[in-house]
Amino acid sequence: MHEFIMSVFSLLSDLGYLGIALGLMIEIIPSEIVLSYGGFLVSTGQVSFIGAVIAGVIGGTLAQMFLYWLGYFGGRPAVLKYGKYIFIKEKHVEMAEKWFERYGAGVVFTARFIPVVRHAISIPAGMAKMSFKTFTLLTAIASIPWSILFITLGMKLGQHWDDIESVAGNYTKPIGISVIAIVFIYVAVRLVKKNKIKSSS
Repeated sequence: MHEFIMSVFSLLSDLGYLGIALGLMIEIIPSEIVLSYGGFLVSTGQVSFIGAVIAGVIGGTLAQMFLYWLGYFGGRPAVLKYGKYIFIKEKHVEMAEKWFERYGAGVVFTARFIPVVRHAISIPAGMAKMSFKTFTLLTAIASIPWSILFITLGMKLGQHWDDIESVAGNYTKPIGISVIAIVFIYVAVRLVKKNKIKSSS
C-alpha cells in the first residue's frame, strides 16, 4: 500500500494544487496522508498554505459527493457491490446509517472528525435523499479545519510527511472524543426540552 501511495504522489507531485485535490479524490488513500503531503509542498514553497487548504476542501468535498451519489442513485445494493473497492464494508455503512438516523442531517458535519464513520456517513445521507446543497455545505465546512490541521502537521514534518500515520492518532482521537461528547450533549439537551414540552402540555 505504501509503495502504491508513493507512486501516486510521484505522479501528482508536479500538479501542485490540482495534485492535492486529485489525491483526495482517490478514496483508498487516507486524507490525512494526502493533506500531509500538501503540507510538505507548502514547506518547500511549491504551493501556498491558503491554496493548499482550498485544494484540500475542494478535493475532500468532491470525494464525498461521489459517495453521496452512490447512495442516492444506487442504494444499499450498489454500496455493498462497489464499496469494497474503496474499503467501505457493510458494517461501516450500518454504523453510519445508525448515526444518521439517530442524530439527523447535522451528523454529516460532526462525523467528519470520527474515524471509520467520517467517510461512510456520505452514503446513508445519499440513501436518505438528503438535500444535496446542505450535504455539500456541511461537508465543505467540516473539511476546512481537517485540511488546516493536517497541512500544518505536514509542514512541520517536512520531508518526513509520510510519517503522519504515526502521529495522526494524537490529534484525531481527542477530536473524535470531543465531537462524540458534543453530539451526546446536544441529544441530551433536545430530549430534556422535549420532555419539558410534553410535561407542560
